[in-house]
Amino acid sequence: MGFITIQENSGVPKYRQIIASVEQAIRDGRLSKGDRLPSVNKVCLGFGLSRDTVLLAYDELKKRGILFAHPGKGYYVKSTGVSIQRKVFLLFDELNSFKEDLYNSFLEHIGPEIQVDIFFHHFNPQVFRKLVDDAKGNYTHYVVNPCELEVAEEVLATLPPEDVYLLDQIQPNLGPYAAAYQPFAKDIYDGLKQAHPRLSKYGKLILIFPDFREPQGMLEGFRNFCRDMALPHDSIRSFDQRKIVPGEVYVIPNDRDLVRVIERAKEQRFEAGRDFGIISYNETPLKKVVEKGITTISTDFEAMGRLMAGMILKGDKRQVPNKSGLILRHSL
Repeated sequence: MGFITIQENSGVPKYRQIIASVEQAIRDGRLSKGDRLPSVNKVCLGFGLSRDTVLLAYDELKKRGILFAHPGKGYYVKSTGVSIQRKVFLLFDELNSFKEDLYNSFLEHIGPEIQVDIFFHHFNPQVFRKLVDDAKGNYTHYVVNPCELEVAEEVLATLPPEDVYLLDQIQPNLGPYAAAYQPFAKDIYDGLKQAHPRLSKYGKLILIFPDFREPQGMLEGFRNFCRDMALPHDSIRSFDQRKIVPGEVYVIPNDRDLVRVIERAKEQRFEAGRDFGIISYNETPLKKVVEKGITTISTDFEAMGRLMAGMILKGDKRQVPNKSGLILRHSL
């Protein structure tokens, strides 16, 4: 225990002095990977400290990946990387091209001194629960895309609320957490409103909405827009057996459905932008060139990554909507 020093008259909190002592011992080589630290009780008795003070210090070092706790045996040195002050647990739904843009932007703006570990729950509530449970207590920040998983509220409630940040999607029952998110109902409404001058030449708007992974706000915003503008419209769960009708506009959140519509158009010798219309969701580089260009409603994923990084670095606890817009191309 000789490497721990506590100064009674210092303005530095005692738990911070314990942290600094452990870090210095690692730098000096007095502590190595796998070494056992003095027990909580021993440090308490040796310096007349409360258990909460010592546990706060050890848990902070555990969050940063420097220590690990072996149940019933104590705390051990896990890593000698004492330069890492913060660790981020980043939980996405899935990796696709626009989430890759978000991730790369987040990494660029969070900086190299912060460790970021990325995981995916693939819309599976059991996987979501296990990943969060396994991460608990091992990170300083938890950045989570909860999608519309019903278990999200219960699972996230087990984490320190001040350490949780929601990314991309929020739920009405997840109010207290900081967030950088897409207001889907507003985004699709505003995007369609921007496209309204071109929509006037078409007879009907059809939203292809499988109702599985897509946020319900998309459906809400689509219906509100069509109602307010008195436009004929419909929403369908699947395009598989459908024929394209000239004069229809397809609003397509899922890229798999976008491919199906384009394939069907080729079979029927139709051209998007001439015989019918396409509005896709979420910008990707390929949409600039496919079928002479696909019109897209999209949030700015690079901006979202930059926004989330800034919120963590500044300790910003607001819920901030990310900017979105319409990109007009040949398909409309």
